[in-house]
Amino acid sequence: MVKIRKFGYLISASALSLSLLAPVGHASMATNEPQDKIKIHVASTTTEVTKNDLIKRFHELFPNKFNFLTNNDFNMNSGLYYPEDEELRYSLSFSKTINGQPLYGHVSFYGENLELQYFSFEPQNKEDALFPAKVSKNEAEKIATNYIKQLFNSTDYQLDTDSYDYYGYYSNQILTEPIRYTFSFVRTKNGVAIADDRANITILGNGEIIDFYRQTDSPKSSTYDEVNKVKDKNESLQKFKDNLTVELQYQIDTNYRTGKTDVQLVYQPSITYSGIHAISGEWLVNNGFASTFPKRTAVEKLVASPLQPKFNNITVEEAKKIAEQLLSIESDKVKLQIQGVDEYENANGQAIISISYMYSYKHGGYGASLEFDKKTGDIIQYYDAKGSLLEQLGENPTTEKAISADEAEAKAISYVKDLMPSKLHDYAKPMTEPYFDEQYNGGMYHFSFPRIVNGIVVSGDYISVSLAADGSLSSLSNNYQKIEKWPSIDQVVSNDAAKNMYKDALDLKLNYVKQPNKEDKHHYDLVYLPVINGKMGSTLNASTGQWSSASENNTVDVAHDWAKEELNYLINNNILEVKDVKSFNANASVTKGEALKTLIKSLTYFYEGDFNYNSEGMNEPYGNIDPKHPLYPVVQRAIAIGILDLAGESFNPDSPLTREELAAWQVRILGLEHAAKYTDLYKLSLQDANKITSKYTGHVALSNAMGLLKADNNHFYPDREVTYAELAVSTISLAYELAKKGSYLRY
Repeated sequence: MVKIRKFGYLISASALSLSLLAPVGHASMATNEPQDKIKIHVASTTTEVTKNDLIKRFHELFPNKFNFLTNNDFNMNSGLYYPEDEELRYSLSFSKTINGQPLYGHVSFYGENLELQYFSFEPQNKEDALFPAKVSKNEAEKIATNYIKQLFNSTDYQLDTDSYDYYGYYSNQILTEPIRYTFSFVRTKNGVAIADDRANITILGNGEIIDFYRQTDSPKSSTYDEVNKVKDKNESLQKFKDNLTVELQYQIDTNYRTGKTDVQLVYQPSITYSGIHAISGEWLVNNGFASTFPKRTAVEKLVASPLQPKFNNITVEEAKKIAEQLLSIESDKVKLQIQGVDEYENANGQAIISISYMYSYKHGGYGASLEFDKKTGDIIQYYDAKGSLLEQLGENPTTEKAISADEAEAKAISYVKDLMPSKLHDYAKPMTEPYFDEQYNGGMYHFSFPRIVNGIVVSGDYISVSLAADGSLSSLSNNYQKIEKWPSIDQVVSNDAAKNMYKDALDLKLNYVKQPNKEDKHHYDLVYLPVINGKMGSTLNASTGQWSSASENNTVDVAHDWAKEELNYLINNNILEVKDVKSFNANASVTKGEALKTLIKSLTYFYEGDFNYNSEGMNEPYGNIDPKHPLYPVVQRAIAIGILDLAGESFNPDSPLTREELAAWQVRILGLEHAAKYTDLYKLSLQDANKITSKYTGHVALSNAMGLLKADNNHFYPDREVTYAELAVSTISLAYELAKKGSYLRY
């Protein structure tokens, strides 16, 4: 039983995990504080919640789905509040071993009515969710929509069709993983979407709900602007258009699967605001609302000419000394430990010294790393955890009055000049006002210094600096991108033409938006937000005059008599690479290199990037495939998996692949190579059995028997060249066989 007095806060190391205090990418750990040390502020009303209460509620939310679980399969965690939160939260985890395989899940609730906050479940049987999935995306959408309606007993939540699948964009879906459909719903009030009140739900390809999360910052005490006071949208739209300016920018797009970068010239609105108040007409800017139009400042470089680097190849000892100075902490309760040093080369070709450190204290610790550019000694990644730690330990007094924005900017510039001087000539001063976060202890300033090339901003490349209210450095990072060639700015759509295109595509969408820096932190304002072509994020290519959107689903559709579905799935999931879809011939022969890459990308996640910078000492099993060859990582991966047999074989990536060779690859992937080698065991009744190369007899027999590569009219055609269509169909059959056996290929 958990007994918690309402309107109180639980303040402990277990209740407030240090991970909440650290930015993404930093590791943290903490130990649980004994239960008798949890502090509870007592109030008038007592709420009692037992494990049985949570289990009962769980079965109400998922009727007849988990009846096989007993009460002993569940474990209840303590109830807690988060700071400045009105709702008490509980969590329940469950685990059970069925047929020798583990099954587990987690669910959390909030509020007196035990409303669902989070649910995660990994079912054992996922065969029906593999491609081709039992449930289509449209069917999954209906399942998700119906569940959301039942869960909230209303139609207040609407499907957000403009949501963006970051995971799908950066990584292909391998065939041994079940298909997952993720949908995002946004809550509405008076028919208007509430920007920060969302519910995300994931449906497995077999129709099961496997993940749910409700993100909400709108407590029940929230207040909302009245819709009937809203100004006419056309009036606000005209105000947007009258003040619209666009600017030419470089936009860097990095494919994190291949490591390749693409640079385009785009036109973007000169944004100094995010929207306009639908009632007052004020502009929504970083720190609230402004009555006058916020103008964008002109480009002003941080320094006129390059500064001298502080070091010429900084040593590890020099880097450690700087780190110890930056990370030093004045507290008897905390001890700084430098735990390790790692030297490596990043994707930009920069030699990096990474120093791992740990702040240790009585009930836990916080670990992170500090990164230096080895060539120049510039710090390129730094985060100061001292303030958060001292605040939690009760040793960090709140700053009564923050320094001004101008003072903070001057300090931020002095920090970057001191800690990362070598590239400052490529960057400019902030072109908009900084964001000031009042919720942090005393406040926090956030600055962004954009990179400038050929006099224009590089979108996605900037120096980021955060300062505490007293001016002390909180974080600093530089995501400098090494670009060999920048597109010429000479032949682009004119600024006037781009501006008119934006005006034609511009529309407004009404949203409820909460301003964290307002005195009333629980009030939602009605704000008109700009949309382009009906989407929240569209970009105009300055070279082609074409629109693009991050949430666009640019699918292709190739035709074929019997492999259409398989081919399109592989192509649209970035597994089978097709340069020109219009001229693509699915019945053409596939080369060994293309086939091998397709198999690797179908069955395993791996990085396809440039291996040149890390080639020293690496094996070159084939003389024609060295670390500079584009297929080198594919071949290395294939050798590790066992697809390629190194016993006297050569590998010519440009030669066609025969059916018997593909059969051998398939059998090796399934781990049956040893069985296939006993060729005398296999008596083939195929009419062309005599044409099979003797060493492939077992491979052909097994592949044919499992239906991976099937004989046609009792002919296997072992020396026939494999087509793209055959490769697609057989690869999906192979993946199903691999997943069914549980023999996943892990990197």
